[in-house]
Amino acid sequence: MSLVEREFVPAWRNHDFRLVPAAFVAWGGTLAGLRLGWWAAGISGAVAVLLSAVMLARRRTRWVGAAGALLVLGLVVALPTAWRIRSAEQDVLAQAAARGMTVTLRVEVTERPRPIHSAGYADQQAGTRSVAIDTRVEAATVDGRPLDSAGRVLLLAPVAGWGGLLPGQEVTALARLAPTRGGELTAAVAYLRGPPVDVTAAPWWQRAAAALRAGLHELCAVLPEEPAGLLPGLVLGDTSALPQQVEQEFTESGLTHLMAVSGGNVAIICGAVLLLCRLLRIGPRVSAVAAGLCLCGFLVLVGPAPSVLRAGVMGGVALLALGLGRRGSALPALAFSVCVLVAWDPVMAADFGFALSVFATAGLVLLAPRWADSLVRRGVPPGYAEGIAVPLAAFVVTAPVIAGMAGTVSLVSVVTNVLAAPVVAPVTVLGVLATVVGPWWPGAGHVLVHLADPEARWLITVARHGARAPGAVLTWPGGWWGGLCAAGLLVLAVVALRFRRARILVAVALVVVLLLVVPARVLKPGWPPGGWAMVECDVGQGDAVVLATAEPGRAVVVDTGPEPGPVDECLRRLGVDRVPLLVLSHLHADHIGGLSSVFEGRAVGAIAVGPGRAPAWAWQQVSEEARTRHVPLLELSEGQQLEWPGLSLDVLGPRYVTARSAAEQDGTAINNSSVVLRATTSAGRVLLTGDVELAAQADLLAEGVDLHADVLKVPHHGSRYSLPQFLAAVGARAAMISVGAGNGYGHPAKSTVDVLGTLGVLVTRTDVDGDTAVLPSDGGPVVARRGEPRGPPR
Repeated sequence: MSLVEREFVPAWRNHDFRLVPAAFVAWGGTLAGLRLGWWAAGISGAVAVLLSAVMLARRRTRWVGAAGALLVLGLVVALPTAWRIRSAEQDVLAQAAARGMTVTLRVEVTERPRPIHSAGYADQQAGTRSVAIDTRVEAATVDGRPLDSAGRVLLLAPVAGWGGLLPGQEVTALARLAPTRGGELTAAVAYLRGPPVDVTAAPWWQRAAAALRAGLHELCAVLPEEPAGLLPGLVLGDTSALPQQVEQEFTESGLTHLMAVSGGNVAIICGAVLLLCRLLRIGPRVSAVAAGLCLCGFLVLVGPAPSVLRAGVMGGVALLALGLGRRGSALPALAFSVCVLVAWDPVMAADFGFALSVFATAGLVLLAPRWADSLVRRGVPPGYAEGIAVPLAAFVVTAPVIAGMAGTVSLVSVVTNVLAAPVVAPVTVLGVLATVVGPWWPGAGHVLVHLADPEARWLITVARHGARAPGAVLTWPGGWWGGLCAAGLLVLAVVALRFRRARILVAVALVVVLLLVVPARVLKPGWPPGGWAMVECDVGQGDAVVLATAEPGRAVVVDTGPEPGPVDECLRRLGVDRVPLLVLSHLHADHIGGLSSVFEGRAVGAIAVGPGRAPAWAWQQVSEEARTRHVPLLELSEGQQLEWPGLSLDVLGPRYVTARSAAEQDGTAINNSSVVLRATTSAGRVLLTGDVELAAQADLLAEGVDLHADVLKVPHHGSRYSLPQFLAAVGARAAMISVGAGNGYGHPAKSTVDVLGTLGVLVTRTDVDGDTAVLPSDGGPVVARRGEPRGPPR
């Protein structure tokens, strides 16, 4: 349990539940209104008012306060909240968005821009090239005609010019409107291309907070890349400099909550201030005021995220109770914060971050102390008991939300959180001190950052090993039904563990599962198979091919997948620590997104590309990576031959290269400019085709290029844009399709798979087979499948 909660919770049995019904009404009624319509909020509020009237009529003194709170919140949900939802649904901008109109907007920024992480093709804004900004409309015009709207608009804009905006600033922009996805108070989504116009100054406190955040990033520059990116995430929730591989590892190991500022951070900061005041023998009222001032400053520093506001309101209530000398249960503070925040901003009712924060706090307040007491009674030392009970309670109450939100459940989160817990408070306090002290005393700031470095490295180590543990992430049905199923299973498990016979049955079931799963996942024959010549890595919706040389640990890599992490894991499994050449067939995000992770723990000789330089952002990213890593950047041209012991590459294309301006606009043109390679390996010839489509394939056929190969890397993830004549000309025995499970592009196309089938070709797919290897044999190449495909994209 956190320090602040411990300060105000005498025992788990003394909780006051009278505000809980009001919180349920506020949250549930508002959520119903957002999902179903304003009328659902009105009905929910009316039902709450009727229930409160019944409770008041029975005149039970104990529940008078609960009935009064229920009455007030019922009226709020039935009237103001329902009205706000109705106004958003009928806003004039919502009607304009339905017609895709272009409008001129004057808006006020309400939250800091959030980077959008995505991977896709050239016609998509990939990586962190765009941001999402929540705004409130001040004025809107169409062709000079004003529109009467005061609603909310979500801006999707380029990072350049928009990424540095701060809450409180007003800007003007020309935007194309699109409808929202529903379940929000946002009237429209606005797509922006140009820079902001007529930008006003941000409030002084926002400028000061931005300067402090920038100062922390500058201080962290003295650390290696991963700790330097993680420390601002732990302290401020700012993951803009965090490598995507580390972010993915934190997600898969169940530690992502550490980078979402919430109650834990507030508890640590306020707890540290209260502890200092106690050591200085300062009275409770002055201590509460000091902690309250630090709390306000911290909230401004990190920004008004839903989880932060929930924790801030709850912490403020707790500090007020301390100042008044009334130490009560944390549960009324939690319920009060839910009521206030949902009434103030109904959108929080549908925010996953807010839900995770509330559920986690409820688990720490209601379950963790009880479970810790139970462990102590069984002989577990108190400190260890709390260290086990806290992450276990947090896992139990948040797992259904995470399962429904992400479609996955981390099976290692309890262990990783136990291992991470000892360093979370020190690294948070050191990071906050560095943020505050750094601008005035840089030397002291650097010392504090260096002191926080070992803790950050430990968290990265825990997350990395947790994410790589066999079966670390369990794929689960997403959406509401998936969350409800997970909640039902957890409730059954918790109830069953209360009975001795049920505990025995659960233990037997776990043993059976372990006997079935462990041999299949851990004790199965090792991967990779000996003597492999080529491996198609399962990197999701993208490409990554590894070609072995005759020297152990040395291999050529062609493409890197859509994101850091998967290609690194594949190379680690293969034992590759030297990459003499890294080839990028073309510059789409699903082929270059994992570029940085190829360098993790490996020596890379050079990066090779084709003649294409589009899209411009991707070329800039590749050039910057090569310059940062001090690796030469080479251009491959038709007719080149590259050789290593046991491996040679012939560059067959591209023979289809368009003008750069056309390629910038046309994803098909970029695909057709892919580098085409013929690799001669110990298992035979392999044709690597990138994403070439119809025009490039036709050019290769027309010029009589020798395409014959034993193994074909099927172009463009098996899309329908493949010529049957091209596939037949290769004459391959095996065709390998690199494709992501559940992708939205329709890959692989049935027509392409059917053509390969009629040609008698063995077809493998990474979404079904996982990593796929090609081995030499006397009768020709042999294909081996790892059989653990990556789950659907999250």
